[in-house]
Amino acid sequence: MVKGKSTVMATDKPKNIFVQGPISPVFIADSIQKHSNKTGIGAHNIFLGQVRADTIEEKMVTAIDYTAYEAMALEKMHQIREDIFAKYPLTCMHVYHSLGRVAAGEISLFVFTSSARRRAAIDACSEIVERLKAELPVWGKEIFDNQTHQWKENTPNG
Repeated sequence: MVKGKSTVMATDKPKNIFVQGPISPVFIADSIQKHSNKTGIGAHNIFLGQVRADTIEEKMVTAIDYTAYEAMALEKMHQIREDIFAKYPLTCMHVYHSLGRVAAGEISLFVFTSSARRRAAIDACSEIVERLKAELPVWGKEIFDNQTHQWKENTPNG
C-alpha cells in the first residue's frame, strides 16, 4: 500500500459496514487478533459505541433500534473511507455499525484504525466517529422501559 493512499478504488463496491444486532466482544477480539501478524503496525485505536441506559423524562432507555438508508449510508461510508485514507497514513480501517435492536450495555459501533504510528491511528479514528455521527443516514429509536419510544438525536459530544 502507498503511504496515505487507499487500496480501495473509487469504482469498487462500497464495503458493507452493517451488522444485524449487537457487535459481539468475540467479534471485536477476533478482529484485533487478525492484525497480530501485521508487524508494520505500531498502533491501533479502537472506538466502541455502547448503548447507554439513559433516563429521559423519568423513563429508562433499555435498547436502541437502529435503522438506515443502507445504500446511501454505504456510499457515504465509502467516501469517508477514501477521505480518511487520503489524509492519514493508515494501514487498516474497519467500521461496523449495528442495525436492529441493541440492548443497553451492548456495542453498536466498532471503529478500528491501525498505522505505523499512534497519532495517525488516534486522529483518524476520532475523525471517523465524528463524521459517521454527522453524515451517515442511520437513525436510532430509543426504546424505553415502559415500551414507548422516541427517535434519538445525535449530539456533537454524544
